[in-house]
Amino acid sequence: MMAEHAHDHDHHGHRHSHGGGGHSHGGGGHVHAPASFGRAFAIGIALNVAFVVIEAIYGFASESMALVADAGHNLSDVLGLLVAWIASVLVKRSPTPRFTYGLRGSSILAALFNAVFLLVATGAIAWEAAVRLLAPEPQPVAGLTVMVVAGIGILINGLTAWLFASGKGSDINIRGAYLHMLADAAVSAGVVVTGLIIVLTGAAWIDPLVSLVIAGLIIWATWGLLRDSVVMSLSAVPPGIDPAAVGAYLRARAGVTDLHDLHIWPMSTTEIALTAHLVMGPGHPGNGFLIATAEELRTRFGIGHTTLQIEEAGGPACPLAGDCTV
Repeated sequence: MMAEHAHDHDHHGHRHSHGGGGHSHGGGGHVHAPASFGRAFAIGIALNVAFVVIEAIYGFASESMALVADAGHNLSDVLGLLVAWIASVLVKRSPTPRFTYGLRGSSILAALFNAVFLLVATGAIAWEAAVRLLAPEPQPVAGLTVMVVAGIGILINGLTAWLFASGKGSDINIRGAYLHMLADAAVSAGVVVTGLIIVLTGAAWIDPLVSLVIAGLIIWATWGLLRDSVVMSLSAVPPGIDPAAVGAYLRARAGVTDLHDLHIWPMSTTEIALTAHLVMGPGHPGNGFLIATAEELRTRFGIGHTTLQIEEAGGPACPLAGDCTV
């Protein structure tokens, strides 16, 4: 068995491949939010924090659970933007002897915390709305106040979405922020309609009903975040990557006679790593083979951090050969 390892990973747009002295620079395997979006994050968070406070105050003052529920929804926006911003900063931190991957994994922990917090907060809002909906006489709601405050929400969420519009086509994180804020503008529009119905009909019961609908939408959206963050925390293969297809590609590489100990896992919410043992004929295949393999894994599967161990066919059996699924 040849005790040689090959590493291929990206650091801020530069790719390094180690294995017999080879060293190369190339395209990055992951995308960071450009520095210009730091201002967009700051403005978006500031606007939404101010609006959450205003919406919550007027929601409780006007007895509108729809406004309170929407305030909770907008709080999720603040947390989502904050997580995206922090992740874009932490992912650039250099590795240390203790944190050998840097702080990339902090984005996964932040997403998990975000999901749990939102589910608990939304559950409390839904409980209060249900109590009001089942009350013998619904509490009066200031429909005009609801309309005005929610209308402000449409403007703030729309403006925040516009701040990220220029990057939605080139950065998936920016695109996520853009679509999230655009969807929230639509939710605020729903609350405006609620206020209008109350003003025209006096049907105050519509307010807690809409609150439950909004809470349901938040739970539905957050459940996916919770599921994905838990799965990522357990180092599962990221969605969208077929490990069988990756294994088939590696087995088909020239000179490879067998493959084992293949592992694919998320280093962060935006980066994917791979390790594998390739069994090959006598002699090291060279850095060109390693670099080309890693580049193909990056472009075809989106895997930006590759580590390959080359083992000689017919040599001593690798003790890890039987401890894997691929």
